[in-house]
Amino acid sequence: MNLPNLITFGRLLAVPATVWLILADDWQPAFWVFVAAGVSDAVDGALARLTRSQSDLGRALDPAADKALLVSIYIALGVKGMLPAWLVILVVFRDAMLVGAMVLMAMMERRLNIDPSLLSKINTGLQIALAALVLSESAFDFGLDAWIGPGVWLVAASTLASGLGYLFTRRGEFSVKKVGA
Repeated sequence: MNLPNLITFGRLLAVPATVWLILADDWQPAFWVFVAAGVSDAVDGALARLTRSQSDLGRALDPAADKALLVSIYIALGVKGMLPAWLVILVVFRDAMLVGAMVLMAMMERRLNIDPSLLSKINTGLQIALAALVLSESAFDFGLDAWIGPGVWLVAASTLASGLGYLFTRRGEFSVKKVGA
């Protein structure tokens, strides 16, 4: 296992720690662990490219760590009443739909390569920004509460658009290959 993959694995370990801290109302450490996990996402990818140590494990582990982190944080913030339940359901459903498509293809002995669209990358950035905003307001009370409501609607719109984009407009762009072919 190379260094970028170890960093990604560390991000996976940050998921239960962050959720536990949120559920325990320990907001400042939750914020900092979440920020560290977010920074690690940029660092592992850049390091893998710079050292030419990209791997199949990293290509699978990185998006799994990202999805685990975001979905878990959204669920925890929803449980704490910091995000509306309907938004949490929308975010979780979109990611479950994508993971379900990959699992279905694997069961059919096919590999489904889904390259994230620009809209999907924007959506992920907005989801991270909203989670960071909610965590920072809970941890430090910067007085940015007024941004949370518009952030919720922006994340909802981008999540819906991204999910529909994968479902409809990108369907023909998926690369499907028979495993072993």
